[in-house]
Amino acid sequence: MIQARPLHPLRKPVLRALALLALAACAAGQTVSQGGVVQGNGLAPPGAPRGTCWGKIPTPAVVETVTEQVLVSPARMNTDGTVATLPVYRSEQRQEIVTPRTDNWFETPCPPDFTVEFVSSLQRALQARGLYQGAVTGNMDAETRAAVLAVQTAGGLRSDVLSIKTARALGLVAVPRSP
Repeated sequence: MIQARPLHPLRKPVLRALALLALAACAAGQTVSQGGVVQGNGLAPPGAPRGTCWGKIPTPAVVETVTEQVLVSPARMNTDGTVATLPVYRSEQRQEIVTPRTDNWFETPCPPDFTVEFVSSLQRALQARGLYQGAVTGNMDAETRAAVLAVQTAGGLRSDVLSIKTARALGLVAVPRSP
């Protein structure tokens, strides 16, 4: 666990190297799976700006089993209009997609911005809103993720991966200027 205190001189290069590797993975289109969310710059919605990072929550398709009766042989009628033999049916089942699979895209902070200091600020912002009771460590631990999930679920995004929209709402990321 990374503490919010001066880092050991050997830790800084290691953390910097990890951040650069994460940035390289993002730029190379590799993905990281966290909490059911796929992240990475290689996966982005159509028209996404270059150099941005995205999270994706795949929503599975809804499939229903449909059962129907299929006529095997029709009824045969006598010349006087009475039924000679009854019709024969068989049951057939098939899978039918009721709702197709969808992807819910959301922009996320990219690795160079997602530092120990950034996570510490996130924890303090969540504490100020009564959503996080843990210590400010700068570590994106389970308690911090639970607080992020709570704040984002209230806003309609069910994910523990911090979105840019939430980071802006918490005052952690600059809001772009209107043209």
